[in-house]
Amino acid sequence: MLAIAVVAASLAFASATAQPGSAGRPVKIVALGDSLTAGLGLPADAAFPARLARALAQKGIAAEVINAGVSGDTAADGLARLDWSVPDDTDAVILELGANDALRGLDPAQTRANLDRILRRLAARRIPALLAGMRAPPNLGAEYTKALDAIYPELAAAHGVIFYPFFLDGVAAERGLNQGDGIHPTAAGVDVIVAKILPQVEELIARARVAH
Repeated sequence: MLAIAVVAASLAFASATAQPGSAGRPVKIVALGDSLTAGLGLPADAAFPARLARALAQKGIAAEVINAGVSGDTAADGLARLDWSVPDDTDAVILELGANDALRGLDPAQTRANLDRILRRLAARRIPALLAGMRAPPNLGAEYTKALDAIYPELAAAHGVIFYPFFLDGVAAERGLNQGDGIHPTAAGVDVIVAKILPQVEELIARARVAH
């Protein structure tokens, strides 16, 4: 009986201490973003978090990717809901915010400050992050574009987080990969995003394994 109890305790300990992404415990990634993360206009299984989890599974990585995207959210909105959108058992976060700040012409200094606060709070909780960059629409002028576009690489460097320069890389302005509004990706567009960002997500998971 004692031997059985020891084995059971050992198995329980191994399960509790299994690294994120291992067969014993799927890595829990929260995708914190706006409609580009939420999958506006798409079925749930075609949204970025679901497609990313599928791509990771195909590579043998057990992952639960939580869809914490809210259509219309700005960086300030993401900051306001950070604590309940990113629960305590989160292993890593993909941060995709700022597109709506640009569409509304909000002051880039405010966007920077809000993203900075999100990254600081994640760091305080020892949650590794991947920062997905955004680019301003060209109609807002060169000065605004320069200010907004600079936010992401500068914050990524300052906080030492993994950086993906442009979330819509390979998809933006591609008619066949966007819905009728020309802004939100189709399911095929999401697949392009996932394929391109996957190496950085794998790096994020590696960091999560070390952190936990």
